[in-house]
Formats: sequence, C-alpha cells, structure tokens
Amino acid sequence: MFVTARPLRVAVAAVFALVAAAGCSSDDDTPDAGRIEVTTMRGAFLQAADIGPTWSAPETSADPQQMVSFCGGASTPPSLPPGADPVSSSFADEGETGAQTLEQLALVYPDQKAAQAGQALLRAVADGCPPSVSVPATVTSDKSEPAYVETVEVQELSEGGWSGFALVRHKKYEASHPGTADTAVAVLTTRNVVLVDTYAIYQLNKSESAPGFEADWKKLVGSVVQRVG
Repeated sequence: MFVTARPLRVAVAAVFALVAAAGCSSDDDTPDAGRIEVTTMRGAFLQAADIGPTWSAPETSADPQQMVSFCGGASTPPSLPPGADPVSSSFADEGETGAQTLEQLALVYPDQKAAQAGQALLRAVADGCPPSVSVPATVTSDKSEPAYVETVEVQELSEGGWSGFALVRHKKYEASHPGTADTAVAVLTTRNVVLVDTYAIYQLNKSESAPGFEADWKKLVGSVVQRVG
C-alpha cells in the first residue's frame, strides 16, 4: 500500500533560526560574489539536526547523477544537464502515518553562462509537464499503489539573489484508499550553481494536503540559499 511513516512535523524552529541568522549578518559576512565551489554547496546543505530530531539520512544515499521526477504520475526524471559537478544530500522522517523527505542537489558549473543553460534545460522539462495526470492502481512484485490523480503547477521563484522556478505537485489517492502526497521541486540559480531542492510529505488516511506544506518547503529552500548568499 503506502510507505509507513510519521505525520508532518518539520522542526521549523531550527530553520527559522538559520534564516534569522542569515538575515542578521553584517556586511562583513557577505560571501564573495565570485565562483561558488562544490565545498561551499556541500556545507550549505541542511543536515538532519537542522531540520528536526526525527530526521535521519537514508541507508542508501541518493545518486547525485539521478534527478527527481518533475512531472506528475509515473513520468521519467529529467536527465542531469551536462557540464556540472553534482553534489547531493538526502534525509527522511518516517513513521506509521506519513513520511517526509528532503533531497538537496547542487549542480556546480564552471561559470554563470553554463549554469543558466543548465537551468534552461530543466525549465523546458517543467514547462512540458501536463497540469494533471490520472494513474490507475499499480500492483507489481515490489510495489502496490492505489489509483490517484496528481496536479502539477509551475511557479516563478526568487529567493535572496537566486532565481528560477518551482514545480508544486499534489497527489490524491482514490477515496477507498485515502492518502495524499505533496511535493515541491525548487530549481534556483545564482552565479555558477543550479540548486534543485525537493521536499515531499506523504500522509496516510488523509484527503487534504498537508497543512503548512508551502511555508515549510519555502523555509527549507530559503535556509540553504541564504547560507550560500
């Protein structure tokens, strides 16, 4: 059926603290406006302790060469845009009635022009996503999932000198197997980096989207970009 996991409980206080600290920094703390290195992005990623006490790294780390799906349904994830040095980090909070996941991927390019080209390729994929898809029940040897409808919306996004877009997906399962899944894929670029930050929350026995979903994914994204500057 569904993944067993805990309900929504993002420790937003920790993220608020990160954002507040970034917002109160002095001019002397402003990062250099030059090239962003892989080590900088790795250090800017949130860690499990930054998000909440029930979060942890999965047993198997995410493949930095594999992107998340942009469109709804069973769509194939986009290919990694060429020319970048990828670095990634994944965390999850799982329980009996829901789950949350956070996947952070940074594509570090040689220069700004290459990063903008990489983002343009990803935007083309996003713009091609259908606004709604219906998927029948799926039963295989390793997966059992009820039928569902998933909507996809592309939003313009700007945060602290980073600009791009976000794909916001809402999945609702058939009434006989109630459950929801809300996913936000934020794609932001500054200087020579493209950040692909994906937050998702899955709920069992729910017919409405998770409360606070939009505010939470924006806080998570904002905390990373403000760490970089």
